[in-house]
Amino acid sequence: MFEVIKGKSGAKELTTVESLQFDLATIQAATNYFSQENKLGEGGFGEVFQGRLRNGQQVAVKRLSQRSKQGDGEFKNEILLVAKLQHVNLVRLLGFCLEGAEKLLVYEFVPNKSLDYFLFDPEKRRQLDWPLRYKIVFGIARGMLYLHEDSRLRIIHRDLKCGNILLDSEMNPKIADFGMARIFEVDQTQASTNKIVGTFGYMSPEYAMHGEFSVKSDVYSFGILLLEIICGKKNNLYQDEYLAGYAWNQWRDGTPLKVLDPAIVDSNSRDQVLRCLHICLLCIQEDPAVRPTMTTVVLLLSSNSITPPSPQHPAFFVQMKGPESDQSTKRIMPFSINDMSLTELYPR
Repeated sequence: MFEVIKGKSGAKELTTVESLQFDLATIQAATNYFSQENKLGEGGFGEVFQGRLRNGQQVAVKRLSQRSKQGDGEFKNEILLVAKLQHVNLVRLLGFCLEGAEKLLVYEFVPNKSLDYFLFDPEKRRQLDWPLRYKIVFGIARGMLYLHEDSRLRIIHRDLKCGNILLDSEMNPKIADFGMARIFEVDQTQASTNKIVGTFGYMSPEYAMHGEFSVKSDVYSFGILLLEIICGKKNNLYQDEYLAGYAWNQWRDGTPLKVLDPAIVDSNSRDQVLRCLHICLLCIQEDPAVRPTMTTVVLLLSSNSITPPSPQHPAFFVQMKGPESDQSTKRIMPFSINDMSLTELYPR
């Protein structure tokens, strides 16, 4: 299989991934013919199966449904992108199979499932104390910095969310699912599309409403993800407003401790948790120009000597006037929920 990618100079770079190709029989044998006993999970794209190759290596096989909206182009895109990426906080692609009606991606096996499996379960969430959550946050930030700045490609993920953060045997985070990712040229800062893909609740407003995306779109998604890690809740309706709106209102009113997951707040962790909430609010500001880059995010996470600027109101807030008060209040608009994925939507 060959794909052509245009580089900055306009020259065409020919890329082959033939060395990564598995035959279907090998994958069938590894997964016991995609048996239910080997099934790890499923989503709109299809199913994921655990397998073991002939050499004993454990793998995870992503089997795209024949009804999947991820077409050949997106499938090849994921292969080409992930094959070029090497980072401890990115899931490693071992190979693929494109044979008959089957589209299969073979990844390293990551044993502890995804972050949402722990974070949104009342019992399992208790396993995630603050030092572990901070380790996960910092690993995700480092992985996103690599995608945006440190790999030889500039990659916009476009679907960063808790469900796409896998956890290895030591609970190190690995960013997964690059089917919707886009390559930027070195000097490119923004692009637009008529086809919106991703997950409600994590999308930046400029992307959801106008199809405009950039590294700052990913920063917004990272901010929502960070908020969910801090609060232990999804960015859904919470006390008549979305979690992001609730967090902003509590921050603005000087009561940010109300937002935090009680399981992670103690005298030793409180200052660091509140600093992370501050960083989160910077990431989800409405204006992408004032959101920090992932370089700045990593710097703010790793150094307490730098004082973050004051955040402006997050996205999807509108100015509301109460009938009995001259004081204006900010309310989050009921735009979306964060467990519904989009594969095709046309912006205004």
